[in-house]
Amino acid sequence: MEEHKHIFRENVIPEVPDLAIYIPNFITQEEEDEITKYVNNTPLPKWTQLTHRRLQNWGGNPHPRGMIAEEIPSWLQKYVNKVSSCDIFEKNKLPNHVLLNEYLSGQGIMAHSDGPLFHPIVTTISCGSHTLLDFYKRLDSTEQHQPNLEFSFLLERRSLFILQGDLYHNYLHSIAERDTDVVSKSVIKNLSICGDKFSEGEILKRGTRLSLTIRHVPKTSKLKLKIG
Repeated sequence: MEEHKHIFRENVIPEVPDLAIYIPNFITQEEEDEITKYVNNTPLPKWTQLTHRRLQNWGGNPHPRGMIAEEIPSWLQKYVNKVSSCDIFEKNKLPNHVLLNEYLSGQGIMAHSDGPLFHPIVTTISCGSHTLLDFYKRLDSTEQHQPNLEFSFLLERRSLFILQGDLYHNYLHSIAERDTDVVSKSVIKNLSICGDKFSEGEILKRGTRLSLTIRHVPKTSKLKLKIG
C-alpha cells in the first residue's frame, strides 16, 4: 500500500479539483497488443453499434434494476486485477464491470457524467491512440448557456486515468469529434506527468483508440451467467 501511495503522490494531476490520478505506461506494449488482438477477435454480436462509435460490455449490462453479473473473460480480468491492485477501490467495491469503447479517428462522445449506476470511481486504460478528455463544470438546470471548457487531460496510449470525487460528481467530461489535438499547456493539466514530452502547439494525430473503463457496479443480481 505504501508503494501505491508513493505512486499516487507523483501521479495526482495538479491544478484540478480533488484527486484525479494519471499513470503513464500503466501497461506494456505487449499488454496493449494483447488487448487489441482479443478485442479485434471478439465475435460481432458482442459489439453494440452506436451512431458515432461501437462498444462492448463485460461483466453484465448495468441497469437501474440491477446488473445480472456475467463472468469477465480471463484475458480481461487480468487488467481488472491490475487496476484493483492499485488499492483505489475499497475491498467490498472492487471492479466488476468493463465498458470497452472503440473510437476511430474523428469519433468522440458528448459531455456526460457516469451517474448513479456506478460507484463514483472510474478507471480508464487507453490503447492504440491518445485522446484529449475535456471537462466542463456541471451547470445548474436554470442556466441555459453552453458550459465553458474548464480544462483537459491528455490520455496517452497505455496510460491509466482515475477519476473520482468532485470531478465525478460536479463535472461533465467529453471527447471532441476531431482527427487531431493541439497541445496547449494552459488547458491540458497533466502534461507535466505524461510519459512523453510535448511542446506547445504540437499537433497530435489520433488513431483508433480502445478505451477500457473499469468500474464497480454496486447493484447486481445474484444470478451469475457463465458465457463460453
